[in-house]
Amino acid sequence: MEMIHVRAVSPPDLTGRVVDLLSGDPSVLNLIVQPGAVRHPDGDSLACDVLTGAANDVLRALRALQLDKRGSIVIEPVDMAFGGGDAGTRAGGQGALTHAPVWEQVEARIRAEGTYAPSFYLYLVVAGLIGAVGIVTNSQILIVAAMVVGPEYGAIVSIALGIDRGNRSRVRQGLRALLLGFLLAIGVTLLFSLLIRWCGFESTAFSLGVRPVSQLIDSPNFFSFAVAGLAGVVGIVSLTEARTSALLGVFISVTTIPAAADIAVSVAFTSWSEAWGSFVQLVVNIVVLIVVGTGTLRCQREIWRRVGARRARAARQ
Repeated sequence: MEMIHVRAVSPPDLTGRVVDLLSGDPSVLNLIVQPGAVRHPDGDSLACDVLTGAANDVLRALRALQLDKRGSIVIEPVDMAFGGGDAGTRAGGQGALTHAPVWEQVEARIRAEGTYAPSFYLYLVVAGLIGAVGIVTNSQILIVAAMVVGPEYGAIVSIALGIDRGNRSRVRQGLRALLLGFLLAIGVTLLFSLLIRWCGFESTAFSLGVRPVSQLIDSPNFFSFAVAGLAGVVGIVSLTEARTSALLGVFISVTTIPAAADIAVSVAFTSWSEAWGSFVQLVVNIVVLIVVGTGTLRCQREIWRRVGARRARAARQ
């Protein structure tokens, strides 16, 4: 069975309504109530398991009672659960809803990625430096390594969530983090690239104008839009389903960090047209990822809402 574990702290005057709600929902299992068991803040302790397919409705109802504001709600994933009899029957009756994402968990993961500690900017700078080495040595492996190190996708998804939820503050914070982060990465990488040029550390092929890696980055075309769009869809679906392997594939398919690194390298080697092409590549990837990510979030919500409504109609018939 697929389910989540919910722990809650409820003020005593609200506990009765919360218990009535949970005990009356057939998707809630193993309900435990411990009056007066909680300190700091004082309150009643409640715990239960909720079948994944109904988790969004249950959590929405708890928030409607303002339990999240007057008390607290903690959600924990359940890696494995066994149950027969009535529990198994309830789980089997959920159909496709068994695989529905729990939006509270999804948004919590995205919000966690949307925190911009100093390490966020450090990772961007390091990724840019690795990308620069990959460009001047024509090493595709190092370009992939730079893509994996770069943390920018977390900020991009956070912006998409902010647009979807109408949270302007989240959108502003994400855009500011991307702007400052990429400016810092480009600036440091530019100094590093000037040092490479001054010392003559670039590869012989690069100095002779044979730059297949750079040309791939600084030549935006239809495929730039296509790959960024597809990566945006897969990235959001991976987050909603917590599939880290697919999300890693997104990191190594979008040309953001490589484009920023190529801007710095091209400026250092006075290749102005290549620098402009890389700038366009960077902007295209970021904009498409944000737009497609926002659209995918909204589409997924609507799809699962319709699946739930269809299931509810079938249950009433």
